[in-house]
Amino acid sequence: MFIRKDFEADKRRNAQAQSQDATLRAVAHEFIVRSDQYDYGYQWTWLGLPVIQLPQDIMLTQEIIWECKPDLIIETGIAWGGSVILYASMLQLIGKGEVVAVDLNLMDHVTAEIMAYPFSERIHLYKGSSTDPDIVARIKSHVKPGRSVMVLLDSNHTGDHVSAELVRYAPLVTKGQFLVVSDTIIEDLPAHPQRQRLWGPGNNPKTALQGYLKTTDRFVVEDYPNAKPLLTFTPGGYCRCVKG
Repeated sequence: MFIRKDFEADKRRNAQAQSQDATLRAVAHEFIVRSDQYDYGYQWTWLGLPVIQLPQDIMLTQEIIWECKPDLIIETGIAWGGSVILYASMLQLIGKGEVVAVDLNLMDHVTAEIMAYPFSERIHLYKGSSTDPDIVARIKSHVKPGRSVMVLLDSNHTGDHVSAELVRYAPLVTKGQFLVVSDTIIEDLPAHPQRQRLWGPGNNPKTALQGYLKTTDRFVVEDYPNAKPLLTFTPGGYCRCVKG
């Protein structure tokens, strides 16, 4: 007889064991490094719109949203809109909630595509810098008393910018919900000449997150979601809020 709780316990044991398997971790990392040369993370879509993430991160975010059922999801960085549609479609299935997203380079045709979905009433988009005081105030206006809030940071990946985002948005995350700091893998990726960026080792979301976590006891790097993906752009970036 199969017992679900035993199945779940086995999953967690295996996730922890695989995360401690140095050979397996090295193989996974080599895959990420080599496939990144071909923009592997650009290959995926959600309901037809590109999601610039690895499939494991897409699936894991879906699991987190379904488990935590936030009333409000805040995302910095929209790109082509697939992640916004991922979050909003999950909230539609849950039957509640809104997505608020911001991007400095939000294009009109991207906005039009996002807002054409039948659940677009759950979506609020802002064009501008995620750290601009006016944008921050407009996003904060969606945070109402009693609403549970999840935050995902995935815009400019320089350490200074992510640090500034963390100061502004991490305090909005409510107890039990997640703060996700994307693309922490940058710390461990070599620079590729085909994709010049302002960020790199020593200057990226991971360094920003590590610095921020030293200033607060509200978040823990959650073991299970960080142990199980192996192929992830966000190692150590899935943090649960443990204090209100």
